[in-house]
Amino acid sequence: MLKVGLTGGIGSGKSAVSAGLAAYGATVIDADAIAREVVEPGTPGLAAVVAEFGEEVLTPEGRLDRPRLGEIVFADEERLARLNAIVHPLVGERSAQLMEEAVASGVEVVVYDVPLLVENGLGPLYDVVVVVDAPDEVRVERVAVNRDMPREQVRARIRAQADREARLAAADLVVDNSGTREELRERVAELWSELLKRA
Repeated sequence: MLKVGLTGGIGSGKSAVSAGLAAYGATVIDADAIAREVVEPGTPGLAAVVAEFGEEVLTPEGRLDRPRLGEIVFADEERLARLNAIVHPLVGERSAQLMEEAVASGVEVVVYDVPLLVENGLGPLYDVVVVVDAPDEVRVERVAVNRDMPREQVRARIRAQADREARLAAADLVVDNSGTREELRERVAELWSELLKRA
């Protein structure tokens, strides 16, 4: 079984590539989805986040107010580190559990969708590291339009992540997503055949 680490900065199109690989039959373990799951209402994860950051990070319905928490942690590296210290171990446990299930099912390719793979030095955990790449300004425009986020906030998030050079340096395979959705679909098809060869 081939363990693939898939990464790319905000707005790079990593989620589209991940969805494409899942459609071809890869098992996808999505770190962001797991990070949301481990702080659902009633979880020890959410209780720990509230204990650290206060009730102000909750919505009136008692869910995690992600935009509010984002404003706090993306403006302060120390607080971001504290949040990561709560969430990352929980994500690790759940990922390991999903990996065991994938192994048991006999799947050929497991894709870990890991936004902070480069930042956290996780490359060595995978057989192949795939980086979805697009120029920073293309990413800023995408996120500003698709998520209705102010451009300056997008740039702040990009600055909080590894830079493009560091990401590309960590890659075994690069998926260029500076073009159209159609071009990306073709690139994902090429990537899938390459991953099957390596598997």
